[in-house]
Amino acid sequence: MTERRPFEQAISLKDKLTAFAREAREKAALLPPGLERKDLLRKAWQAHATADLDDWLKSPGLRPK
Repeated sequence: MTERRPFEQAISLKDKLTAFAREAREKAALLPPGLERKDLLRKAWQAHATADLDDWLKSPGLRPK
């Protein structure tokens, strides 16, 4: 079996999620009220919440002692 080489991401998960949330909010602002706009805003909220969760999981308070 071949050994996997470590791969470092160029852009962090938090940065990707934050960018996605920002773009989704910008697109939603251009849409009239309706299902498509509501879905975009929900996805933006979920991406932002996931970025916050990622920060929380990486916090020093959760590290084993």
